[in-house]
Amino acid sequence: MNTPIRTALALSLLAACAFAQAQSAAPLVRSERNVSLELANQIAAATVAACSANGHAVTATVVDRAGNVRAVQRADNAGPHTLEASRLKAYTSASARNTTLAMMEASQKNPAAANLKDIPGYLLLGGGVPVRAGNEVIGAVGVGGAPGGHLDEQCAVAALDQLKAALQ
Repeated sequence: MNTPIRTALALSLLAACAFAQAQSAAPLVRSERNVSLELANQIAAATVAACSANGHAVTATVVDRAGNVRAVQRADNAGPHTLEASRLKAYTSASARNTTLAMMEASQKNPAAANLKDIPGYLLLGGGVPVRAGNEVIGAVGVGGAPGGHLDEQCAVAALDQLKAALQ
């Protein structure tokens, strides 16, 4: 092969490599939004207050987007089991980015989702609600202790609605 052809092939190969590298230049470092300690404390307090206003003694746990606990508040007279139940609901909700009530209903109606309950750390009872900033899930709140998961969820939703200005 003569030199001009080799040079042209080498330049074409370099150009193709540079083009491929430019196309896959996704950032290697990501920035993520997350729930702050102050916001987590506000959500937990507002959730316990919402349930107390309805006569329910509950525990509220707030986790970050990775499911790590950021804040916990346990009302006077809330049962000891509510601590772990609220944590597991919050973890499940943050992990799946869905309410645990919706996940429970889906697992009961859809045989393909029936095994969700077997995922370690998941608790498919109502009371876990994602915390969203805009459309992004930045954490979750889990509630345990009201006489029904739907009531736990109502407290979490009321608290998040109360704090919606901070969740933009």
